[in-house]
Amino acid sequence: MKKQLKPKKFISQLKIQQKVRSIAKKISSDYKKSKTKKLLVVGILKGSIIFLSDLVRQITIPCEIDFIALSSYSGIKTTGVVRQLLDLRESPVGKDILIVEDIVDTGYTLKYLKENLLTRKPKSVKICVLLDKIECRKVNIDIDYKGFVIPNKFVVGYGLDCNEMYRNLPYVAALK
Repeated sequence: MKKQLKPKKFISQLKIQQKVRSIAKKISSDYKKSKTKKLLVVGILKGSIIFLSDLVRQITIPCEIDFIALSSYSGIKTTGVVRQLLDLRESPVGKDILIVEDIVDTGYTLKYLKENLLTRKPKSVKICVLLDKIECRKVNIDIDYKGFVIPNKFVVGYGLDCNEMYRNLPYVAALK
């Protein structure tokens, strides 16, 4: 039987909700000025689903939602190779795209996705992340909207997992 790791609360549910409202307010303000009025919010499955759900309910401008599935992890280790498992259903041509991700560490996944989407002729591509592990960055990637900068800890909860467990925690926890 595998030993169960014990999560320790790291960022409270209240702090997350306050940050989500703040990010959504900034996004709404920034995109309100867009001439296209076609914001496509793209969530990276599975980790972003809870963050994206809370975020879009706070965004005050019309938006479409779509998902893409990418993988670069096996358990708690990054493989360094990004695999695309599911593509967008909607066309990004001429739209303002906002990529929503739960966490960025090495930057490989977001760099891959941004470059991929830019080949599809969107009006713009911006990135929004809940958690940013700057000290783990392997490639340069600009984050347009970010929630929290965190140290190099393995975190779970609020959509983040360890072998598909802990996603349902309403807060972010570090695994001991």
